[in-house]
Amino acid sequence: MAALSLCVAGDLTAQVKEADYYELINYPATDDNNLKLEICSMTMLKDGNLMVGTRLGDVFYVEHPYDPAKAKFTKFAHGLNHPLGMEEFDGAIYLAQRGELTRLRDTNGDHKADEFETVSDEWAISGNYHEFNFGPRLDQDGYMWVTLNKPFGKEPYGRAPWRGFAVRIHPKTGEMQPMCAGLRSPAGVEVSPWGDVFYTDNQGEWCNASKLAHLEYGDFHGHPHGLDPSRKVVGKPFSEIPNPESGTWMKDLKKTVPQWKMPTMWFPYDKMGKSPSGLKWDVTKGKFGPFKEQLFVGDQHHSWLMRCDLEKVKGHWQGACFLFREGFQSGILRMAYGKDGSMFVGMSNAGWGSRGNKSRGLQRLKWTGKVPFEIHTMRARSDGFELTFTMPVDAKAAADVANYKGESYTYQLRSAYGGPEDDKKSFNVTKAIVGKDGKSVRLILDSMRAGYVHELHLSGINAQSGTELLHNAAYYTLVNIPD
Repeated sequence: MAALSLCVAGDLTAQVKEADYYELINYPATDDNNLKLEICSMTMLKDGNLMVGTRLGDVFYVEHPYDPAKAKFTKFAHGLNHPLGMEEFDGAIYLAQRGELTRLRDTNGDHKADEFETVSDEWAISGNYHEFNFGPRLDQDGYMWVTLNKPFGKEPYGRAPWRGFAVRIHPKTGEMQPMCAGLRSPAGVEVSPWGDVFYTDNQGEWCNASKLAHLEYGDFHGHPHGLDPSRKVVGKPFSEIPNPESGTWMKDLKKTVPQWKMPTMWFPYDKMGKSPSGLKWDVTKGKFGPFKEQLFVGDQHHSWLMRCDLEKVKGHWQGACFLFREGFQSGILRMAYGKDGSMFVGMSNAGWGSRGNKSRGLQRLKWTGKVPFEIHTMRARSDGFELTFTMPVDAKAAADVANYKGESYTYQLRSAYGGPEDDKKSFNVTKAIVGKDGKSVRLILDSMRAGYVHELHLSGINAQSGTELLHNAAYYTLVNIPD
């Protein structure tokens, strides 16, 4: 796939500048060793309070969540097995723990669960530590989606059926439907505002770059180890998916594996994090800043948030990602928007480590009201890309083609753990046309390659006001080139 990248991450100076626009609010209670808030699941409740679940199996009801000094953490449930997501539905809390989808109810209103029910335990577990489950997320048909992590290696743990699948479950009957195969470590699943379901996956074996992908019935996402044990119980269409050949270019894989689904977006390794996790669309109607309806993705290792701009081209979702906010205190796993439009962020280094200097935490990200000068959108055109910005650009600098540099690259699907940016080729911007509104720039390129990430770097481009570009790199995954 193609990706465009504009900026260098991990800069402390950049973090300071980011804080002018998005303030990080700390919760001292997360330092309490009695709480141990290694947050790996989170939801904003209909009553306006927050609920969080921890890696150690506790769930807390959080009253007064907007005031760190007054926030009260009441243990709602305990003894669960690594709940990595939760959803409030029909007066209950649904959460995916390692062995099942569970429904919790508080029947007497004391903010403590007193009813625990198994909704579905159709999938198998073999005892491998890597058999995490993520979700649930309620779709527009009334089903809950859960993504099932795949253990390392094919044997002996590869025998457990349904590992590496996305499934959906009826919350009332517990009926489970397999929906997609070939997932590796699908750490986030979310339903978009328009009803489509997307997930994030972590780089590893048979997943040679981290990604965001669209989930539709019958899709295959590249990891074959879950196919063999599941073929015996699932039937068509998954029983008909052929095993991919290691070393195949992902852009060409559909020729031999018709069910293969190209990602929506690659997250180039290290440049855009190492372990993408939770994802949230901004549906705050402007309360979170100028990026209404765009997607935000957390990264567990880099302890930062990315911003994603999606578009559908020839029936396939694709788009660009940008660095958004660094400097969180631990690895980000889950996010939830508050009623005021701020974002609650739950964190844990989960034993893997993270750039954040703490092992766990809860923080809140709040827009200060100041608009940063950023690339707002990046959209593919037949001969290049069109950038829009959050404020008018310096027209002379934006029209200078010397201020743009880029290269494109793609990936192979390989059995090895991870893979390099491959088949690299620089491209040149031959013309940069500033729009009449002063906020858009049309870039004409000397070459474009479908199935490649186009990484673009900007330099020397400021706003008309003189404000510097906060993040100067963009990565566009060009699956299809528009006509």
